Amino acid sequence: MSSNQPKRLKNNTIHAFFQSTKKESSTSNVDSSSLDHEQERPEPTITTAITTVGVMLNEEFDINYLERDPGKRPQIWMYPVEKQDEIRRTYIKVGPYQFYLPEYPYSGNEGNRRRFQYAWFSKFPAWLEYSPTNDAAYCLSCFIFASETNVRFGANTFMVEGFRNWKKDLMNQSAHIDKVMQRQSSVEILNNRLRLKTSIDCVRWLAYQSCSFRGHDEGPTSKKSGNFREMVKLLANYNEKVAATVLDKAPPTSKYISPTIQKEILHIIASKVRNKIREDIGDSKFCILVDEARDESKKEQMALVLRFVDKIGVLQERFFDIVSVKDTTSLTLKNELSTFFSHHALSIDNLRGQGYDGASNMRGEWNGLQALFLKDCPYAYYVHCFAHRLQLALVAASREVILVHQFFSKLDTIVNIVGASCKRTGELIIAQQAEISRLISINELETGSGANQIGNLQRAGNTRWGSHFSSVCSLKKMFSATGSVLKTIISDGANYSQRGDADSAYTAMTSFQFVFILLLMERIMGVTDVLCQALQQRSQDILNAMHLVSTTKQLLQNLRDDGWNSFLNDVNLFCQSNEVEMPDMNSTHKVGRGKSIHQPRDTNITMEHHFHFDIFVTTIDTQMNELNCRFNEQTMELLTLSCALDPSDSFKSFKVDDICTLVEKYYPADFTEQDRLLLKFQLQHYHLDMTKHQDLCHLSTLAALCEGLTKTGKSKVYYLVDRLIRLILLLPLTKTRIRNKMEDGFLGDCMLLHFEREIADLFSTDSIIDEFYSKKKRRAQLK
Repeated sequence: MSSNQPKRLKNNTIHAFFQSTKKESSTSNVDSSSLDHEQERPEPTITTAITTVGVMLNEEFDINYLERDPGKRPQIWMYPVEKQDEIRRTYIKVGPYQFYLPEYPYSGNEGNRRRFQYAWFSKFPAWLEYSPTNDAAYCLSCFIFASETNVRFGANTFMVEGFRNWKKDLMNQSAHIDKVMQRQSSVEILNNRLRLKTSIDCVRWLAYQSCSFRGHDEGPTSKKSGNFREMVKLLANYNEKVAATVLDKAPPTSKYISPTIQKEILHIIASKVRNKIREDIGDSKFCILVDEARDESKKEQMALVLRFVDKIGVLQERFFDIVSVKDTTSLTLKNELSTFFSHHALSIDNLRGQGYDGASNMRGEWNGLQALFLKDCPYAYYVHCFAHRLQLALVAASREVILVHQFFSKLDTIVNIVGASCKRTGELIIAQQAEISRLISINELETGSGANQIGNLQRAGNTRWGSHFSSVCSLKKMFSATGSVLKTIISDGANYSQRGDADSAYTAMTSFQFVFILLLMERIMGVTDVLCQALQQRSQDILNAMHLVSTTKQLLQNLRDDGWNSFLNDVNLFCQSNEVEMPDMNSTHKVGRGKSIHQPRDTNITMEHHFHFDIFVTTIDTQMNELNCRFNEQTMELLTLSCALDPSDSFKSFKVDDICTLVEKYYPADFTEQDRLLLKFQLQHYHLDMTKHQDLCHLSTLAALCEGLTKTGKSKVYYLVDRLIRLILLLPLTKTRIRNKMEDGFLGDCMLLHFEREIADLFSTDSIIDEFYSKKKRRAQLK
């Protein structure tokens, strides 16, 4: 200590605080001459007295003799740098200087005099300090963590000058601690909002267009950064204010371009959209549409779509979320969907329809997902979603027959070999031209405009609807030309691999079994394709669609029962024209090849019996079972009765008895006994009114009718009819708008914004910024 430093009085420093005893009379040694108005405090936390500051900042000082009065103590940044941390720890250890006086002095004008209140120490025990020297309040946190004096007006109030405006709230966050210490100007706040607005606009656009956000190199010097950064740069090029605030011009702590910020913005917007959809559903009935698939990371995921009629009578189908599941068993999917319903406060009692894809675990009558939900809610009817292509489900069903599955595998191999290069495609075209010329020359083909077109083999895809039928038809049409190309590869292939693969493909293609199944699948898929295409039409005639289902079932049954002989004759003719060897149909059927060949257990099975019953009948039966599963008697009756409400052709199909039967049999939980009695009479008035109403008599769809009833106010008059129409609309009959390695939430949010952009556009950028700011404490001010 310097010799010029004045003497300190006892108990007026931090040293005295640590040396003081815990006796109630610990203040008895304080010199009363130091401050006449100092009294003992009720709480024994602080018992020091105040004297002259005895610290010479640029000379030696004792850490134990630091001034505690906030009005007299030097600021920490004024001490030597190597001592500042030790001084901070010392002040933190002793806590805030909360000085007690029986009466604090008044200040202010005569008519509005106020003073410090001792009760404020109880409200803010962790940081509030009082200086009797200046009669002012201070903040210990501001004092400890401030690095230097802030030149902005009011920024040093709680550190140096002291707060004396007693009529204001001490916890006003715009004037306290971090906000006072580092108060940001209105210009800085506007720049922060502009910077964040730019990021929000980029996130919106990329999500709307289903574009990726990031690239492989997101560094500041990267020349190939992702779409998000490139779009920020593009917006900066068209706006000088944006250019002055984003990227390298932004503060390090508030650039708003990190992947975490991108996801946070996206999730905020997606959450708003989901809340709006949930609000639109309210307590009304709804239908769940589910499609499951495996992504690139081998993770099973479910896309969830909610179908409902909103308050103004408009039928809505809204994509809602992506849910990951550990497997696709029915019970697992049921548990995940139940959790989903619970999370979004959707009551399973309001579920009135189910629609799933063609996976076997989702379509079983007893063990499938729809059966599990029917146990909880018997009115959640499963109807095959017309938007799902039936062809894929039928192909998947037919492949349950092992020989049919092997056929499609060989078909894929043949198409891949022949279409592997432009050279082979050219050879296929030349071979077709030669074959067509030969057939024309022997009068087996007619000539004319558009006839005898040359094409390529069609590749069957697991997700390309109708591609299997096209692939089968194209190979049948180009069977001879395809064989010629394969023989060329066998003789002129570049290596043994090409020659060996071509030889295996040619051997398989020219076998009688392959040809038999080729023609069988063409015949079966030709029958079912008419139904599949009809179900894809945007304008659905449900009654005609149900008739088409019945005729499809009947044609398949006729083929099974009476079509064997004619079909076998067609196979024989095709084999003869393409030089495929026919087996002796009366010989014994043997299984295997070479040394592994053996007779089946039933030695009386002939070749004809094998092809007739093991392949022909069994394959047709799989198609029949699939159609019966998707369009069972209950579903057929439900849809047929629903047609009585169809408004097309001036309510031509309207039948009061069918509608009453529909309510009594399928929707008893939604109509009381009194409702059902009243409905019959209400329907009579409804029919006469609708046929004469100028705006409603020409409607063609049930969805348009529901919306029209709401607009004209008729939904309140015929409220029972309106309720029934809304229930029927929940059945997934009409075409749906919707059908990688990303995190589940990120993928779901991206898809939600892409599909539901019209809802996302309802939310202003300012509302998104405000929610972003309120989610957690931000380093930069946005308000």
